[in-house]
Parts: sequence; structure tokens; C-alpha cells
Amino acid sequence: MNPPKIGLMTLGDARDHEWGKLFQGLTEPRHQKAVDYFKQQALDLVCFDAVARKIEEIDTQTGELLAAGVEALVAHVPCWVSPNMVLRAIQKVNLPTILLSNKEAGTHGSVGLFGAAGALDQIGFAHLRVRENFDGVNPQAVAEKCLPFIRAAAAVARLRGRNFGMFGGRSLGIDTGTFDPMQWRSQFGVDAEHIDQLEIIRLAEEVSDEDTQKTMDWLAQHMGKIAYNDQGLVPDKLAHQVRCYLATKRIIRERSLDFVAIKCMPDLTNHYVPQCLSAALLPGPYDADGEKETTVMACEADADAGLTSEIMKLVSGGLPTMFADVSYINDETNTFYLPNCGGMCTWFAGRSSDAAENLKRVNIMPAIRPGGGGTTYLTCAPGPLTVGRLYRKAGAYTMALFQGEAIELPQAEYEAFVAARGAHQLPTAFVKTDVDIDVFVAEFASNHICAVPGEWVAELEHVCGLLGIRCVVMNGKK
Repeated sequence: MNPPKIGLMTLGDARDHEWGKLFQGLTEPRHQKAVDYFKQQALDLVCFDAVARKIEEIDTQTGELLAAGVEALVAHVPCWVSPNMVLRAIQKVNLPTILLSNKEAGTHGSVGLFGAAGALDQIGFAHLRVRENFDGVNPQAVAEKCLPFIRAAAAVARLRGRNFGMFGGRSLGIDTGTFDPMQWRSQFGVDAEHIDQLEIIRLAEEVSDEDTQKTMDWLAQHMGKIAYNDQGLVPDKLAHQVRCYLATKRIIRERSLDFVAIKCMPDLTNHYVPQCLSAALLPGPYDADGEKETTVMACEADADAGLTSEIMKLVSGGLPTMFADVSYINDETNTFYLPNCGGMCTWFAGRSSDAAENLKRVNIMPAIRPGGGGTTYLTCAPGPLTVGRLYRKAGAYTMALFQGEAIELPQAEYEAFVAARGAHQLPTAFVKTDVDIDVFVAEFASNHICAVPGEWVAELEHVCGLLGIRCVVMNGKK
């Protein structure tokens, strides 16, 4: 996925006598520092050699930024600048904006920052204020404050125009999986394409034997185990699941879908095959054809989970995402048990860029549904996860978030879980947190939850701010 594209403008005092006497010597070196600093970040930077001081210069630079398709603006005000000139630049670009200045005593930067920031507040233009130096005690301070906002702005920009594929309708009466497509269109700029899930079954019949066998051989070579039996999980059933996966890929490609949700249960699980192989492979960065872009898939037609995961994917630069049930919470250890009914992105089994390293930790086990076929069994490898989802209360969206750590359960705790639940063949993440469980129970409004590897709470908070969504961060509530 391409890095966020940002525009950087440094604004300077328009008065020639003050510029020549004082501010040129203070502003231009700091402009060059800003350019050098942001060029070192993982960004697609659009910037200029010169400081913008006059109206004509501001208009030229803003026009070039818009023509370049930037997704956010850094308005750099290292010294005093007339606030109306800063607002001219920001309003002409009209994108999520960081107002950036410094902590240096001799620059007059703070007065420039607060003059422009106060004017932006008066017109109701939301922005992020950053007052940090590019060097000194913490040279990463600018990046630590700016980059989460920039990633969020890019995610919001890229969300608009996204095309969502909804296969089937409400699954198992799960109301929290339903959505209002016109609310999505209005609030997020996302279109929704409704597709009968029998299209997957129909097009699966058109998948060639050669393509099917290629994926079957790849699975046989790399999976830890394929537990064939003489009942539900036989080679023909797994081959049908492979065909369904390849058919779904074809639909995604031909209809230009960016992310999807599939009903699956109970229709396909009872009468055809479960779509667990698609849930295991679509969100990952590989399959039998090699490396690929991750494609979010939510199970049980959970549209809001799909949208959550797509946002998580965008802020993280395209990382795999996880879809799971809030199945059990161990209050004594503050550990969430997050399984899914049979499909989970295989990348989480080993967190490796090497498909073989992940897949050797994944087993295909017999499905327990009437249609037969297989489900994927894995345990999420240890590492940080950002966990949460979008849900609606009285029609208005909230995003709940918490930072957690996927862990390996102590053997005794795991055995107690298996004893309580029966034979354990579900893909699961065991996530330890510092969330106040009572707060979670009182607030969280879905049986499904999503996750992305890494620490992205700050980015997702900014996304919510840009979209006008209530955000609830649950960490540190004890």
C-alpha cells in the first residue's frame, strides 16, 4: 500500500521590511529542517523550495498540492505569520491539517501558532496543533505527534470511494451485523454492492481443475495438518472450498470490491461448504499465487466489522486484520478469548512474512456443520494487537478500542478452557489487556470484534475525530 501523501507548506511574514530584517533568517533554515525531517519519514511528501509569504505564492503552492492529490496538510509556522495568510492556505487546501511550530525562544513561533490556531477555532476548522522541535532532547517528538494524524487522514481520504461487497443478508439473526448503506454513503463515502452468496457457488463450478489443484497442492505442502476423515472433510469437499475461495477472488476482481462480508451461515454451511478458507486467506498477504494485497473479509455478513477492519487496514498501511467473537473473558487474568467459528487470517499463526512459517502452525479440521468441509485451526502468535470495532447506538456510530497483547495461555488455563468448552478446534486469539471488564461489558455493543497487529489506537482516535464519531478508548480504566 502506498504511504500517505502529504503536503508541506512553510508560511512566512509578508512584510518585506520585517522579513529582510528578522524573519527570513529565522524561517528559511527551519523550513529546510522541516523538509529534511519529513523526507525521512515513511511518507510521500510534496513540498517546495521556497517559503510562501505573499498571496500569489500561497495560491500557487496550494494549487500544486491539490493537483498532486495530497491527503493532508502540514502548515508550518516557525515564526510569526499573519493568521489570515495561514488560514488562506489551509482553507484553499481544505484537508485535515496539522499546524506545526516550535518551542524555541527566539522564533516568535508560539505567537504565530496561537494566532493561526485561534482563528481556525473561530471558523470551526478542526486541526491538530503540534509545538515541538525537530532536534534536541526528543527529535522524534514531531513524528510521534504528526504521523498518527497523517495516517488517519490518509485512511479517511482512501475510505471515500471504497466499494464494499455484501454477500447475502443478515446471518443467524445478528442485528449488529446489519447496516444502512446510505448512512455509509453519507458518513464514510463508501458504496455497497449487494451480491447473492449463491454467486460464489455458481462461479465455483467455473474454476478450472488446474487452478483448484494448484491451491490444493499448496495447502497440502504447507499446512501443519489436513485432518481428512471419511465424513465431512474429504478431498472433494476441501476442493469445493478452494473453488469457492477462487470464485470469491474473481468476484472481488471483476466487481472492483475493496472489502467484503459473507453471510455463510446457515445456508452455505448447511447445504454447501463453509467459507472458512476465504476467511483464512483473503485478509492475508499471500495464497498459492504468491504475494497479494490483503482483502478484508468479515464473516456472518457483519458489515460494520468489515468497515472497522478496512479502517484498521488503511491506518496500518495494509496489514492483515482479524475477525472474531467476544466468546469469553477471564476476569481473573483480564484475558479476552477471541475465537471465530472456523476461519481466521492465517498470518496471525506466526506473524511472519513467510507464508510457510505461518501455515505450518495451521491445521484444517473437519467442520461440524451439516455441509461438511474444513475449518482452520490456529492460535494467534504472541504480539501486540489493537482491538475494537464500530457499532451504533440509536443510529450514531461509536468506535470502541483497546490495546492488548496476544499471549500463549498457561497450560493449566488452556486445559480448563478446553474442559469447559469441549473439544477446542477453533482459531483463537488470547488477548491480555488492562481494560476494566465492567466498563467493557457496559459499553461494548456487538458479539463480534476486530483486531490489527501493532499499536494503532492514536491513529484510530484521529480517524474518529475526522469522521465525527464518538471514540471510547478502554485501556487504563482500572
